[in-house]
Amino acid sequence: MAKPRAAVFSMTSCEGCSLAILECENELLDVLEHVEFVEWREAMSEKTTEPIDIVFVDGSVSTHHDIKYIKRIRERARMLVPIGACAVNGSVNALKNRYGMNEAKEIVYGEAGAQFDTIPVRPIRAVVPVEFEIPGCPMNSEEFLRIVRDLLLGKKPRLPNYPVCVECKRKENVCVFEKGMFCMGPVARAGCGADCPSYGGWCEACRGFVDNPNEQAHWEVLQERGLTPEEVMQRFDIFCAWEIEDRRARAQQEKKE
Repeated sequence: MAKPRAAVFSMTSCEGCSLAILECENELLDVLEHVEFVEWREAMSEKTTEPIDIVFVDGSVSTHHDIKYIKRIRERARMLVPIGACAVNGSVNALKNRYGMNEAKEIVYGEAGAQFDTIPVRPIRAVVPVEFEIPGCPMNSEEFLRIVRDLLLGKKPRLPNYPVCVECKRKENVCVFEKGMFCMGPVARAGCGADCPSYGGWCEACRGFVDNPNEQAHWEVLQERGLTPEEVMQRFDIFCAWEIEDRRARAQQEKKE
């Protein structure tokens, strides 16, 4: 029986999530026993125009070229799985959506910016249908391997739907709020093992929000720590700018209906 054909493509991103697959090292050898990769810029020079069973894509949609590219990929893919924060929720790329595109190009490139193709950033699911998503910056390699296994077995993969605070408590971490820091853990989707708080940082919600997050309560906690509303929004915007705007747009549409 032929192995499922897989590929990894990249759009606007650092391609760190494509590299995260390579970093699976020994585990990747087990994957290759069950999957044949037919295109993957970070790992091979071969390319194909044939249909592909499972396509992993990192990067956000931020140019007209990206739109055409992801639509062509979607036509060839039996199963499309965005990987990483850029592909799943726009990530830091979506910060430019706070500006007009002409202003954003001028800020970054100066007078030469007019020649560049750029549009408001969107995650892949906002342009084409997807079968599943793997969040994170970069995505968690262990989670990637688990999801690949589930897909090959025909099982529906699942993501944790509880906040990062749960993982911090499991590790008996001292809450970073008690250290005088700020954190997105109360509303951020778990699955990272609370790596940032565990090693002296704070959660920036690179995996996006849990379903139905208690944003108001978290907002109040941040303000109690002395942040102004503008500073609070800056914390939310680092990885979740597009997600916040999408929630607002859907809420406004529901009110109209």
